[in-house]
Amino acid sequence: MPKGKGPKGKRITLKMAKNSIRVAFNGRRRLDLSKMGITTFPKSILELADVEELDLSRNMLKKIPNVIEKFQNLIWLDLHSNLLDELPPEIGTLQNLTYLNLCNNRLTTESLPPELTLLKSLRTLNLGLNRLETVPTTLGSLKELIELGLFDNSLTKIPKSLKRLPKLERFNIKRNPLPEFEVKEEEEDLVKRIESLFLVKQEDLCGSCLNTCKGEREELHELEQMTPTPGPSPKKPSFPSLLTPNSTARDNQEEWRVKETNDEDTSSDSTDDAPDEASPNQ
Repeated sequence: MPKGKGPKGKRITLKMAKNSIRVAFNGRRRLDLSKMGITTFPKSILELADVEELDLSRNMLKKIPNVIEKFQNLIWLDLHSNLLDELPPEIGTLQNLTYLNLCNNRLTTESLPPELTLLKSLRTLNLGLNRLETVPTTLGSLKELIELGLFDNSLTKIPKSLKRLPKLERFNIKRNPLPEFEVKEEEEDLVKRIESLFLVKQEDLCGSCLNTCKGEREELHELEQMTPTPGPSPKKPSFPSLLTPNSTARDNQEEWRVKETNDEDTSSDSTDDAPDEASPNQ
C-alpha cells in the first residue's frame, strides 16, 4: 500500500443505495449503509437526500462533507463507530433532527462545531467514547434533550448549563475522570429530576389530562377503600372426603352429614321389612 494512503473503501453506487432503503416501523424511510466498509462519504446517496433516516454507522469514515446539508428531511442520523475527527458546521442546518449518534469516534472538544446548538429539536445526543476533555457550555441551549451520553471521555467537569436542561431524563457520564462527589451529585440530581416529572400544577394541565388524572386518583381512592383491613384469617372449613369440592358441595356438606346421620339412626330403629330411605350421597 502506498505511503500516506489509507485502505480503499467500498464504492457505493446509486443502485446499491436504493436497495439499502428500508421502511422503519414508524413509516420513515431509512437508508441503511452501516457495516459497508465505506471510507468516504458516498456522493451517490445525494440522489436520495429526501430520506428521513440515515445510518452510516460501523464504517471507516473520517469526515462528513458539507453536502450533508442536502438531507433536510433527516430526523435520525447514526454515525457511531467511525473514525470521525471533525464535523462540518453544516450539520447545524438539519433542523428536523431529533436523534444524533456520534459515539465511538475521534471527536475532540475543538472539533465540535458551535452550530450543533442550532439543532433545537434534538432529543438524543450521544457523544460517548470520544476524546472530549471539556463539554461546550452552549450544549445547554438544547432544551429538548431527553438523553445525553458523555461516557468514556476525558471529562473532569460537567457544565452547570447541562445540569439545568429541563427535559433531561438519561445522562450517562460514566468512566470519566470526574471527582467522585460530582458523579454522585449528578446521579442524585437526575433521580430527583425523574421523580419530580409528574409534579405539575393543576392549572398547567389541559382539560383532557386533568380529567384523566382525576379519574385515576378516584380509582386509586376507591381501591384503597375496598382493600380489607389486615386481621386474623377466618378458619376455612375442611372437607377431607372431597378431593375437589365445588361451591355447592362446600355449602351443603354439613347439611348432608346431618341428614345422613339421621337416616342411619332411623334405619337402625326400623324393622327389617321397612322400606329403605335414599341417601343424598348415593
